[in-house]
Amino acid sequence: MVGNVAIGGGAPIAVQSMTNTETCDVVSTVAQILALEKAGADLVRVSVPTMEAAEAFGKIKQQANLPLIADIHFDYKIALRVAELGVDCLRINPGNIGREERVKAVVESARDHGIPIRIGVNAGSLEKDLQKKYGEPTPEALVESAMRHIDILDRLNFPDFKVSLKASDVFMTVHAYRQLADQIEQPLHLGITEAGSLRSGAVKSAIGLGMLLSEGIGDTIRVSLAANPVEEVRVGFDILKSLRIRNKGINLIACPSCSRQQFDVISTVNELEARLEDITEPMDVAVIGCVVNGPGEAKEAAIGIAGGTPNLLYVDGKPNHKVEKEFLVDELEREIRERIARNKSTIQQDKIIPIKEIS
Repeated sequence: MVGNVAIGGGAPIAVQSMTNTETCDVVSTVAQILALEKAGADLVRVSVPTMEAAEAFGKIKQQANLPLIADIHFDYKIALRVAELGVDCLRINPGNIGREERVKAVVESARDHGIPIRIGVNAGSLEKDLQKKYGEPTPEALVESAMRHIDILDRLNFPDFKVSLKASDVFMTVHAYRQLADQIEQPLHLGITEAGSLRSGAVKSAIGLGMLLSEGIGDTIRVSLAANPVEEVRVGFDILKSLRIRNKGINLIACPSCSRQQFDVISTVNELEARLEDITEPMDVAVIGCVVNGPGEAKEAAIGIAGGTPNLLYVDGKPNHKVEKEFLVDELEREIRERIARNKSTIQQDKIIPIKEIS
């Protein structure tokens, strides 16, 4: 458990991100955490490089609703302090925080406070002897590094941890995770580190994480992008939706458009996506510009529009009414929000227990 979020076993794959604000800037960091929460994030990691940042973390934790993970390197005293301040998970590498008594102090604090640990191995910060042994980062080097840290926790009888093995190279990352998945039972946190910009990073992450998730490997994910962290959460859920692992928010099924289109598909989809960012309820919505694939896709979606003369809006797989192209976005948004409101009302009514049953 990371706060109130279950990781591993039959729990849903958790989507997380990391703040990129200055941690000592409490106001900005809290604002970013709230934005990530609105986007649907399950967990948020915060870098805590100094004791001053640790004190700021305590103030941030008081204002955050989501479970927070503290990212700590080298100074074990910082880990001890954030544990006192209510952190939900510690991201450390036991091997880089000094002598074993210091590691033991952190582990005992985690045990006393019921805090799990994430071991985070990164190809860019492998131990010097492993760099010398392998010459360059390899899947085997990443796994050996991870097993060193795992062995420390095993000796201290602390099984409540998860592990990540990240590289910017997709195949190195995938091979490393496959190897480690055969050796431990603890949950795995997946990520392609330093994946790149929004577009290229999303592609690399989708390929790497998709390969692993489709094999049943991975319990929590982060899409690392040189972009607004909110985009990491959106891409993460898009990956899970495409694999039919977890649905959250509107799943837009849209054609790439061609000269047959009866309305501007691209601008319609972009505007619709922007308007519906606040929706977390899962729903398939089809936006197809012509009659070739439009009716077929619209019939399979909860709500769909098929371009034609006229454009035809489908609800629950059946033609419902005609829509002029200048009103498409407004009409689709209205139908989607009304359907969500009806669903919520139905759920609330189902929860009401008749008086006769109570008596």
